[in-house]
Amino acid sequence: MNPDVSILGLGASGVAAARLALNKGGKVYVSDTRSDPAVATRGAELEALGARVELGRHDVERIAASGTVVVSPGIAPDAPVLRALGARHVAWISEPEFAIRFYQSPLIAVTGTNGKTTTSALTAHLLRAGGIDAALGGNIGAGLGPPASELALREPAPAWYVLEVSSFQLAYVDRFRPAIGVVTNLAPDHLDRYDGIGAYYADKARLFDSADHDSRWVLNADDPAVLELAGDAPGRRSYFSTKRVVDGGSLEDGRLTLGRGDRRTPLLPRDDLPLLGDHNVANALAAAVAAWLAGVDEGLLGDGLRGARPLPHRLEPVAEVNGVLWVNDSKATNVAAAASAVRSLAGTLVLLLGGKDKGEDFGALRGALMGRVRRVLAYGAAGPRIRAELTGHVDVELVEGGLDDVVRVARSVAAPGDVVLLAPACSSFDMFESYEERGALFRELAREGAA
Repeated sequence: MNPDVSILGLGASGVAAARLALNKGGKVYVSDTRSDPAVATRGAELEALGARVELGRHDVERIAASGTVVVSPGIAPDAPVLRALGARHVAWISEPEFAIRFYQSPLIAVTGTNGKTTTSALTAHLLRAGGIDAALGGNIGAGLGPPASELALREPAPAWYVLEVSSFQLAYVDRFRPAIGVVTNLAPDHLDRYDGIGAYYADKARLFDSADHDSRWVLNADDPAVLELAGDAPGRRSYFSTKRVVDGGSLEDGRLTLGRGDRRTPLLPRDDLPLLGDHNVANALAAAVAAWLAGVDEGLLGDGLRGARPLPHRLEPVAEVNGVLWVNDSKATNVAAAASAVRSLAGTLVLLLGGKDKGEDFGALRGALMGRVRRVLAYGAAGPRIRAELTGHVDVELVEGGLDDVVRVARSVAAPGDVVLLAPACSSFDMFESYEERGALFRELAREGAA
């Protein structure tokens, strides 16, 4: 490692990268345009460890002179500091790219539009259930795992690293080469950051940039966009499918199975998987294939899947009050995820849609909603556009105010046997710091009705 490292951004990943660089003997400069108390506290902690920290600005000349520049995923590609570095022909990398240069064991990297957190967590769970030490982290957040750089400091090193990686992180990779790469699915997302779906998919495709003949891929056979994304990248392919039998993981006659060709091993009945939703069958199959490729005996995978538990804010049942089930899917931050959540639940739905508008077409929800939804409650910054694009196809009510007001209306609308589903199809940043904060409040409000 060139000992002179600049790190842009003092979020969790920036702090982790700085700690790693300092641990490896680097001369570290960290900068952030923010200077609020929380950022200042993190900066002071890094200064105490020997970093030079600058808040309120980025010193472009200082950064340009560094041997390694690490950029946090929250910094947009058109940020002034990146434009200035680009004008000076300075390259930069993402935090996972920096971290994996210090990994001592093979890596499983999971990406995709939806399901990557569940698939990553399930993969690590199955490895551990199979007796293989696994460290989980990356973009996963929600308290499920640390940034990639923190895993690099683990001693002794795990047998496998499992990272969730986002398009923002893959945008700035250079030598990133997982031993096993998993792509869950692809759908439009982050169109508030990308010029179009092609640019978004192009960043996802960087997962394959450094592939070689030893690479192994786990791909969604039911998603043509995933197969196209992989293209002719070198390496051996395995697949997962809920619609047909494939070399890898399949749903066959109501059972999750694993194998190649005619050699098939049943893992467990679909009804024994303790996760709601058909999309979680796909996630479970993807994780099982990845764990199998990493060395878990296929005979242990069924029990491992039986021991899986729903993750917070992902089709999480949070309350049942007066015959109404309340389900928290706050992580459904795009249209495809919301549609999947709706299709996964039985019963008539009262659906809560809204938040920060990411520029997607809410009209794409119509097919999923018709015949399933009693009423859509549209709220937040995207609420008016949701109402405009869905009115005439489903019953839509625009609710002014906060999430507490939306829940109050939902309680008045829902009838016994209904499901009240928070699957916003939007990010949370008009009202909340994160989808976790949004989901936690929804959970609290839903349970209040049981008192």
